[in-house]
Amino acid sequence: MGYAKVRSVALVGVTGEVVVVEAHLATGLPGMVVSGLPDAALVESRDRVRSAVVNSGESWPQRRITVNLLPAHLPKHGSGFDLAVAVAVLAGAGVIPVDLLHRAVLLGELGLDGTVRPVRGVLPAVLAAARSGLEQVVVPVTNAAEASLVPGVTVRAAGTLRELVDFARDGVPLRSPPAAQAAPPPTGPDLADVLGQERGRRAIELAAAGGHHLALFGPPGAGKTMLAQRLPTILPLLDDSAALEVTAVHSIAGVLPAGSPLIRRPPFQAPHHTATMPALVGGGSGIARPGSLSLAHRGVLFLDEAPEFSRRVLEALRQPLEDGEVRLRRSGGETHYPARVQLVLAANPCPCARPEGDQACECSRQVRRRYLGRLSGPLLDRIDLQVTLMPVASSALLADRSSGESSAVVADRVARARAAAAARWKGARATCNADVTGAALRDRRWRLPRSATRPLADALDRGSLSARGHDRVVKVAWSVADLDGRDRPDVGDVTEALELRRGTLL
Repeated sequence: MGYAKVRSVALVGVTGEVVVVEAHLATGLPGMVVSGLPDAALVESRDRVRSAVVNSGESWPQRRITVNLLPAHLPKHGSGFDLAVAVAVLAGAGVIPVDLLHRAVLLGELGLDGTVRPVRGVLPAVLAAARSGLEQVVVPVTNAAEASLVPGVTVRAAGTLRELVDFARDGVPLRSPPAAQAAPPPTGPDLADVLGQERGRRAIELAAAGGHHLALFGPPGAGKTMLAQRLPTILPLLDDSAALEVTAVHSIAGVLPAGSPLIRRPPFQAPHHTATMPALVGGGSGIARPGSLSLAHRGVLFLDEAPEFSRRVLEALRQPLEDGEVRLRRSGGETHYPARVQLVLAANPCPCARPEGDQACECSRQVRRRYLGRLSGPLLDRIDLQVTLMPVASSALLADRSSGESSAVVADRVARARAAAAARWKGARATCNADVTGAALRDRRWRLPRSATRPLADALDRGSLSARGHDRVVKVAWSVADLDGRDRPDVGDVTEALELRRGTLL
């Protein structure tokens, strides 16, 4: 009888847990059993691993093989355990020693010919290994650059099972990850392309400075989509911690390009209005996958033609916008994905949306209200800035492009405003104004005087502003002051913030 064990990683959402893959070979009828809550893809590894071993020039042990994955209560998904299962079986049979792999994590899917194929979620898996004190990982060659993003971990890449056997048995070196390349400078559309629309430009600058949600209303061609697409270009680049979070989510979703560096530019997701609930929020059969909401984590989620989205899909955004994460419950347990996004909605004034303007529109007032009414009050109450854009004037359209500020100029102002907010709210554990709690806003040090909040008190007394809306207006007022380089908002800042919140066509 033989016994051996190696390590791999199981992922639940973006959280990884080190799994011990142990193999026991006993006398009896030849066969292989996999236990430890495996899914269908993992159960099928019996056939993949056997073919890979044979086609790598090794003999498959004709014994009763039991493979167990610990902890047994944790569900295991996918084919990323193939490499660990193969090594555990061969080590249990005495074919290879595991001395060189005793403190290593093995990740990879095996092809029938013994090739080690790439898998999703390598980055969060390597992060989990590092947190557990394991300093060596073996990954597919295609995933080596991604795995090397985690500091303090020795990454070895295997192209075939044969290479790994030679490494374990004879010490033949495995491949090293490619040398890290400097990330190319972020590119994207420039804010200078937007002609006119000073109100819209002001709104997205405030949204960037404070991390606020934004809704843009107006006729076709007013520049709603152009403004939304340029919001990521004026946001600060992601720091190391945030970049690892974002890259990990994209790795799990399988949309991280091979060999790509760490994602530094805040992501931008713009799903079509026909997107389903799983596509937008996350889900699917088996293990729940991240949707566009989580892929936009630390970036921008843009819903163009927002009233055309399913009302059920739109309402599903409410809780994630408040909590900053998506919780997907399935029969096998609950999966959490981060979803700290800036939501940008864009909507035409009516269903027909004639480019000729209101004079050509045949929609009644009731039809218009019903159309925009698809955006519910509770959802809009979470939108800090709600701006109505007018058609672009001919003087602006024919003006020189250089007359408008570029993204680089605005981004510099936004960075200074964010730095001021981060320093102010450091004790409240917030990095931007949108993240500040109501309790912090009413703290004696930061509470605004009654002379500054008089417009808010009047709106609250008339019932035209909710308590949540009150706090959100105050946060926007702080962003106005930060952009202007002042220490505290005044009544003019509060009034501007309140006007920008009331700019809907409803």
